[in-house]
Amino acid sequence: MAADFWALTGLDRTYSVRYFIAHAAAFLLTIAACSGQELVVTGKVTDAKTGDPIPFVNVTFKGTSTGATTDFDGNYTIRTLKRVDSVLASYIGYKPRAKPVRPGKQTVNFQLEEEVTSLEEVVVHAGENPAFEILRNVVRNKDRNDKRNLTAYEYEAYTKTEVDIDNISGKFRERKVMKKIAQVLDSVDRIVGEDGKPVLPLFITEAVSRVYYKSSPELRSEEIQKTKINGVGLEDGSMITQLVGSSFQEYNFYQNWLTIINKNFVSPIADGWRLYYEYDLLDSLYIGDDFCYRLDFFPKSPTELAFTGSMWITKNEYALKQIDVTVGEKANINFIDRIKLQQQLVKMPEGPWLPVKNRVLIDVSEIGKNAAGLLAKFYSSNRRFVINKPRENAFYERRIKVAEDVNMFQEEQYWDSLRHEPLTQTEKNVYQMIDTIKNIPIVKTYTEVFKALVDGYYDLGKVEMGPYLRTYAWNTVEGSRLQFGFKTNRQYSKKMIYGGYAAYGFQDQKFKFMTYAQRILARDRWTTVTFRVASDLIRLGIDEEALSSNPLFLTAVRWGNYRRAYYYHEGYAGIQRELFKGFTQKVSFRYWTFDPTYKFGYIENPSDINSPVLERLTSSEVAIESRYARDETFIQNGNERISLGLKKWPVFTFRYTHGFEGVFGSNYAYDKLRLNIDKRIRLGPLGVGYVTLTGEYIFNTLPYPLLTVHLGNQSPIYSQFTYNMMNFGEFVSDKSVSLRYRQYLEGLLINRIPLLNKLQWRLVATTNVVYGSLSDANRDLISEVTPSGEKTLYTGYFTGSPYVEVGYGVENIFRLLRIDFIHRLTYLNNPNVRPFGVTFTIQFKL
Repeated sequence: MAADFWALTGLDRTYSVRYFIAHAAAFLLTIAACSGQELVVTGKVTDAKTGDPIPFVNVTFKGTSTGATTDFDGNYTIRTLKRVDSVLASYIGYKPRAKPVRPGKQTVNFQLEEEVTSLEEVVVHAGENPAFEILRNVVRNKDRNDKRNLTAYEYEAYTKTEVDIDNISGKFRERKVMKKIAQVLDSVDRIVGEDGKPVLPLFITEAVSRVYYKSSPELRSEEIQKTKINGVGLEDGSMITQLVGSSFQEYNFYQNWLTIINKNFVSPIADGWRLYYEYDLLDSLYIGDDFCYRLDFFPKSPTELAFTGSMWITKNEYALKQIDVTVGEKANINFIDRIKLQQQLVKMPEGPWLPVKNRVLIDVSEIGKNAAGLLAKFYSSNRRFVINKPRENAFYERRIKVAEDVNMFQEEQYWDSLRHEPLTQTEKNVYQMIDTIKNIPIVKTYTEVFKALVDGYYDLGKVEMGPYLRTYAWNTVEGSRLQFGFKTNRQYSKKMIYGGYAAYGFQDQKFKFMTYAQRILARDRWTTVTFRVASDLIRLGIDEEALSSNPLFLTAVRWGNYRRAYYYHEGYAGIQRELFKGFTQKVSFRYWTFDPTYKFGYIENPSDINSPVLERLTSSEVAIESRYARDETFIQNGNERISLGLKKWPVFTFRYTHGFEGVFGSNYAYDKLRLNIDKRIRLGPLGVGYVTLTGEYIFNTLPYPLLTVHLGNQSPIYSQFTYNMMNFGEFVSDKSVSLRYRQYLEGLLINRIPLLNKLQWRLVATTNVVYGSLSDANRDLISEVTPSGEKTLYTGYFTGSPYVEVGYGVENIFRLLRIDFIHRLTYLNNPNVRPFGVTFTIQFKL
């Protein structure tokens, strides 16, 4: 049969068999090649400027639909049996980039450069945008997806913070300090990859903590369990330890507004999302087990405090699965080129979604042409969640707790067991470079100078000299004034603080001084005892103790025309303690004298026609003060306690003061009450408002220096603590209520005006109202002449109507100048009144 086949076909048997075998072999080799030469590409995508991984990047084989997206750490793996020659990485906000590939397994890393995305690229669809229905469902389902609707939650957090110098130009390298670290810089160029930008690391920290949250009442607490801190100029990391936890990296996009660097940004899933953003439904895909919609979004105005980016919304729950947002340099923020925030969330069995990873980058711009910029990078990873197991309210009393052994066990092997992910080789290099840089002598010198500029004191070890801003002043009473001061620090003692200053006025030729001693009795519930003795000059109405948190204002009032100033001697003793979370109790005794430098007099006994006119006073008083700030957060910086501000609750401060007659020569007995309420109000698109409401009541008949002297301002410099169109000493009262309101409108209106929006000016508005009265008995004490018979300086009081001034202005002119236009609306017939004024101030704000 076989023979018949060859005969019938006429083919040569030998040739045909060889032909068949050759082609079959070729076919089998092709199959083998295809199955054995699968193209597998793995790699990592990073930012060319910062070296940070970029999540959610599309990586595909060029010319195909085969690809994947990078995970949160920028890693990807793709594979194909097709013959391709390159792989492409692309993502919104970055320039796409392709690299060649060869057959087989290989690693291809990408460094992508930032690209500004224009709003004109948004596609407008006919009919309703399909993204809108998705967003409406996101808002409808907020309650079940927002973590704040859990009864309680807690988790372990690992956080990492790094600060680097970037944009290192050739001229910057030529500076003296930079030449000393040239060798380090040469190796730094390799930090972010073969074509990344060079950066110089300054600071890196790692922390492991436990975070706790309870919804009703809303309470938070974080226990910092371990920290690893390394940085240039860091000798005592006690304050840094409290700042590197997860509490300061809390971003919840289900809130309408997110606070970043003390600015309020509107969320792309805010209730009023359509007012601020344009959206584009770009894709739908599986991310893990969740089918998601990808929505890209852009702010309607590039200068608004809003985001550009992408978010992935799950189809089943309409929950936020992951999000990547950027704030560009066009936004109305000073000194910031870019803010980037990335977040990945997972669903809890109870329903809501909690973040498992966060990454934040803040790119600080160069201040000068030949200066360098700064990069601040924050990363956090959360795990080991415990849901709906609230603890007692007392457990949450301290917002930030630090374990006693927080800085122990710095060995690398121990930290490898704590980290949620191992350090990259770049991060290991950062630790080594910082160790090298901080030991260079010239770097130590520059660091000390920088710390002095920030702190106001120059560190000499156990003693700090300053504050340097008060070293020199000039005013009409003292002429030129020189002052030298000091204070001890934590290196001297963790419990005792000594400080003071000595000053001399060349015009009045008087020495002044102040010295104090403070004992820290407890740090857990902050408790101190303070003793102070002083002899100096001050302006009537200035309460230095109450204004101690505003050193720039206290420095400024030493300058210029020193109206209604007086010399005083003082002795003070006080104790304060935080009795429970947010509630501080203070008791103090103060002895002080009043010796005016201006023309003043009071009648000792108005009912006696022959009563003498006096000008000096002596007072001894006890004050009991209670302060309650429910959500205020404090940190400890060495031997000082620093407030990080409030969130939503007001601060209540109540003070009762009793004066003793005859004690240490005191002239009068009296009783005073004062209540003060401070509140920060977030108003969404209208910005932020600050309101202060104060009421005072004095029961006795007293000379007006012992009453309430409402603080005026006759200088061209604006102050939020004064009535800026009121003259010094123009109003005195024994009963009063006042309202101060400041509204920061950010870029409202101006951001929407073409050309003008490029200036990045911001509108401000102010209102100051005070209403009071002065009893007839207290009016009768005011003398029209001094003890020597000269006419006294005019002192006024309210006559049935309130004092009102309103203002409007512009801040952020040249990034630092603020100008206010203020109108005085009442008491326009008083002597030397200014019905309208223009004031200015210099301020540094983001």
